[in-house]
Amino acid sequence: MTAGLLLLGTAVSPAVADSTPSASPSEDGDAPTEAGTSFRTATEFEQGQTATASASTGDYLYWSFPADAGQRPTVRASVKLPEGAESSSTWQIDVYDGLRRRQACQYGAQTRTAAAGAGSVELSCTLRTVRAWSEQWADDPLPGTYYVRLTTTRLATADLGLPVDTEVEAESKDIGGAAAVDGSLARPLVPGIAVTSSQEDDEDSSTEAVLSSLEPDDGWASGWWSDRWVWTALGAALAALAGIGGYSLTRGAGRPTRVPPPGA
Repeated sequence: MTAGLLLLGTAVSPAVADSTPSASPSEDGDAPTEAGTSFRTATEFEQGQTATASASTGDYLYWSFPADAGQRPTVRASVKLPEGAESSSTWQIDVYDGLRRRQACQYGAQTRTAAAGAGSVELSCTLRTVRAWSEQWADDPLPGTYYVRLTTTRLATADLGLPVDTEVEAESKDIGGAAAVDGSLARPLVPGIAVTSSQEDDEDSSTEAVLSSLEPDDGWASGWWSDRWVWTALGAALAALAGIGGYSLTRGAGRPTRVPPPGA
């Protein structure tokens, strides 16, 4: 726990002490229909939702979603290409964690080139499992907000500014006890959390931090219970039964009967 506090205090503050509000989904829970243009204005969406946006080729589009410990997020993006494109184009999806560190994809088509005249292009990125705690020098995925950036990396000048329609969605697989670690962060890595933490120590501060409005359904660090506890309990029970069985087999039938010597 101490190491988690150190990690949060030394590494999080410069990156997530951001009180600028981000674009949020509609109040009725519908999926957002627009995208942000930077990390600060990234549009929030929940896992399982499909966020859409209309944009132009050459734009940088940003979204964000929450991911908790024990989850392995997969982000998918679909781009409906303009009919008037004269040449091929290369599209790329990047995912960043709450510290704005680019996370490597475990597998998936993160970058794809669409031929001239193609109707659409599909992209995907499956991250490593989110860890509850990590060393300061490591770049492991940690609980908090994850940012998605979609853009084209290679495009003919004549095709710049053509309209495109995009769709982005995220879903996670619960890995369970296999990903459990000893330790956890004091707070999730979400925008504004560092400012809020400093206000708790400074009663005179009047600055209001704007936190991310989305979190997992069961709250942050909801994965403290996992099948690791079940397997640990079963292992202990089996070890106890094995000890009792081994003792029963090796102790024999008890004290041997005393046989009197011949002629007694």
